[in-house]
Amino acid sequence: MAKIRVVVVDDSALVRSLLTEIINRQPDMQCVGAAADPLVAREMIRELNPDVITLDVEMPRMDGLEFLSRLMRLRPMPVVMVSTLTEQGADITLRALEMGAIDYVAKPRIGITSGLNELAGDIVEKVRIAAAAHVKRLSAAPAAPAQPVAHGAPPAEPPRAPLPRLSTEKIICIGASTGGTEAIREVLVPMPADSPAIVITQHMPPGFTTSFAARLNSLCKIRVEEARDGQRILPGHAYIAPGGRHLRIDRSGSNYVAVVEDTEPVNRHKPSVEVLFRSAARVLGPNALGIMLTGMGGDGAQAMREMKDAGSYNYVQDEASCVVFGMPRMAIQAGAAHEVLPLSQIAPAVLARLASNPALVRHRI
Repeated sequence: MAKIRVVVVDDSALVRSLLTEIINRQPDMQCVGAAADPLVAREMIRELNPDVITLDVEMPRMDGLEFLSRLMRLRPMPVVMVSTLTEQGADITLRALEMGAIDYVAKPRIGITSGLNELAGDIVEKVRIAAAAHVKRLSAAPAAPAQPVAHGAPPAEPPRAPLPRLSTEKIICIGASTGGTEAIREVLVPMPADSPAIVITQHMPPGFTTSFAARLNSLCKIRVEEARDGQRILPGHAYIAPGGRHLRIDRSGSNYVAVVEDTEPVNRHKPSVEVLFRSAARVLGPNALGIMLTGMGGDGAQAMREMKDAGSYNYVQDEASCVVFGMPRMAIQAGAAHEVLPLSQIAPAVLARLASNPALVRHRI
């Protein structure tokens, strides 16, 4: 089998050397080039045609985000961001993912040699995932970060009947991993201000989910926030599992509440989709709507089947629209899906179901 051919782009000679060594230790990978800046990298990519590049952010002559934007417009390819700035500035990471980067690894701020070697397993796993990912061309420069909505008349939108009262008892549960930040955005933005509560587990490390929630909150009609332990889960709100913590749903009297806990990883993940979906099966039953989005592995697949068995209605993203068709594939194989849809059709399908007769017969696939 052909090896995954990687070009490393980083202005640090030490980092280039370490990443080259980490990649070349893998039997299925080869570092075919290492560039000190994007202009050198551009020529290497033309000459070597790599399968994946690792890309730093802060570099001379052209910063990594500008280079990424040009690359994804002109010659789209899988990119893994490897930079200290992706840890210190989560907004930069989210911008990189918005531009089309597949994933990111945060370089340690001190102890570069030992730190990168400790991250070696994470780095090569993400390179492998990137090599198999679906990459899309960036059609235009991403929009500037959304500004807070000014007081006054809201933008005009087509009239829509309010969702039925029953829908306020329902909770939408979303799980995602690689490629999920943009997929979640596409699901949340169409949701009306009176939508049912939404709870989300996206595989993310500590320090990123606060910025992720703030970004989504600036774009959505619903309120989006990082979940807090013990808070009431309310309609018109979306709650994101904090990085490095599990999120599950529980009852407190007649209310649903968020439980945020620092327990062991599940399926190697923390937060884990399995934890969220299993609690939905146990606590919500038929009041749940499940959504499985793009991601590597099988986290949440069996628990989504438990949701279905408990009465939830479940949507799974289709292969063509996924960055990585791992978690959705496993959910389908587990028999957890009622509908398998392109990403662009998931939010409309959920809203149509909520607005329809609750006794509507379910069409199983």
